[in-house]
Amino acid sequence: MAKTGVTRKLAAILYADVAGYSRLTGSDEEGTHKILSTYLDTVTEIINNRSGHVLHYAGDAVLAEFDSVVVAMNCALEIQSELAVQNESLPTDRRVEFRIGINLGDVIVDRGELYGDGVNIAARLEALAQPGGICISSNVYDQVEGKLDVVFEDIGLQKVKNIARSVHAYAINPGGAKQEEVAFDDTDSLHQEVKFCIAPDGVQIAYSTVGEGPPLLKSANWLNHLEYDWESPVWRHVLHALAQDHCLIRYDQRGNGLSDWDVEEISFGAWVRDLETVADAVGFERFPLLAVSQGCSVAIDYAVRHPERVSHLVLYGGYMRGRGHRNSPAQAQQEEALIGLIKSGWGQDNPAFRQVFTSLMVPGGTPEQMEWFNDLQRNTTTPENAIRIRESQNDIEVSKQASRVTAPTLVLHVREDAIVPFEEGRRMAATIPGAKFVALEGRNHLILENEPAWPRFLEEIRTFLATPA
Repeated sequence: MAKTGVTRKLAAILYADVAGYSRLTGSDEEGTHKILSTYLDTVTEIINNRSGHVLHYAGDAVLAEFDSVVVAMNCALEIQSELAVQNESLPTDRRVEFRIGINLGDVIVDRGELYGDGVNIAARLEALAQPGGICISSNVYDQVEGKLDVVFEDIGLQKVKNIARSVHAYAINPGGAKQEEVAFDDTDSLHQEVKFCIAPDGVQIAYSTVGEGPPLLKSANWLNHLEYDWESPVWRHVLHALAQDHCLIRYDQRGNGLSDWDVEEISFGAWVRDLETVADAVGFERFPLLAVSQGCSVAIDYAVRHPERVSHLVLYGGYMRGRGHRNSPAQAQQEEALIGLIKSGWGQDNPAFRQVFTSLMVPGGTPEQMEWFNDLQRNTTTPENAIRIRESQNDIEVSKQASRVTAPTLVLHVREDAIVPFEEGRRMAATIPGAKFVALEGRNHLILENEPAWPRFLEEIRTFLATPA
C-alpha cells in the first residue's frame, strides 16, 4: 500500500544570495560571472566541510541544510570571513558580497528537495541582511546565543513577503559591528549609517541617516546612490551642509543605488509607498520633507496623504506634470531620443552616450563633476531600469494633489534648467496654496558648489526650515 501524507523534519536552513547582482552584471557580465563561479566553489566547499548539504543553486543563490543550528551559524561566519578576504583585491564597486539568512524550522521533504515556510523564511531573512552579513530568526538565536563569539543585533519583528506572520530577526556582522548599519567617515567627521527596510511588496529599500538635530527627510529622485552621492563632487556640498543642521534621512528608490534592482513594479505609486516605508522605518512622527526633481511629485503626494506628518515642504527643480502631460512636441521628441540613447549605450565603458545626460544635468560642471556623473549613471542602475524609471516619470500628474497641500512650502527653480523647464517650477508654486517661489540664476539642474546660486539656495532653505510651521 502506498504511503499517505508527507515527510517532514526539523532542519537548519541556510540561504545565501549575492547583493546587487544585477548591478554587477550590468557593468561587467562575464567578469562578474567568473568571480561568482569562484565564490560559489568556496561557499560549497565550506558547506561540505561543515557537514552541510547543498540542496540546489538558483543563479547567484545557494540553499543548504544542516542538522545543527550552531554548525550552520559557524558555516555562515566562515563563508563571510573567507569571501571578505577574497574581495579585498577587488574595487569596492566590483565586490561580490553575499547576504545570508538562517532559519530553524519544520520543512517538507519531497524527492530530495525541502519546501515550506521553514525554507521560505530563511530566504526572506537573507533579504534583510546587510551585504557581507547574516540575518537569523529568533528560533536560531535561541539555540546559538551564548555559544558563539559574535555580536547579535535585535532588529525586532519584520514583515516579510509571502509570510503571514511577522518574523523576529537578529542581524550579525562577522566583524562584530552592528549588522544593520554601516558608518562612513567623511571630512566633516559626520558618520552616515546605511540601513534597510522592506516595502509592502517585499522590495528592499536602502536608506541612510547622518547628522544630529531635528529630522529632514529627502525623497529619492532620478538616480541616487547613498554611498556615491555622499562622496561626490555633485551632491556632497548639499548633503554635508544639511547634515550640519539636521538628522538627514535619504534613500535610494527601487531599481537603483543600494536598493533592490530586480523589482516587478517601478511606478509612481510604488515610489510613494517606498517613501511611506522609509518614513515609518525612521520613526519620526513629524518632519520637513525635501525633494529634488522627480522627487517633488512624490513628496507632494505624500504630503497630501499624510498632512499630519509633514511640517515643511521644500521642492527644488521639480514638476507636477511629467513629460507626457506637458503638451510639448519638442520635449516629447527629445525624450524619445534620450530613451534611444539609453538603449544603445548606457552600459558601455565609453561614456559618450551618458555624456548627453550629464551635459543636460550639469552643463556648467567641472570635468571632475561631469566624469563623476557619467560614472554614476552606469553604476547606479541597469539600462532597462533607467528606461522604466523615465517612462514612469513621463506619466506623473499630481496637479490636483498639489492644490491640496497644507504644509508651508518653498519652491526653488533655476531659470535656465535644461531638464525641467522653469515654467514647470513656477506652475507648481502657483498651484500649491501659499507656496513661496524663489528663482535662482543658473542653468544646472543640480545645484553645484562652484556657482553663485549655491549660497542663496542654502540660505533660503535654512531660513525656511527655521520658521515655525
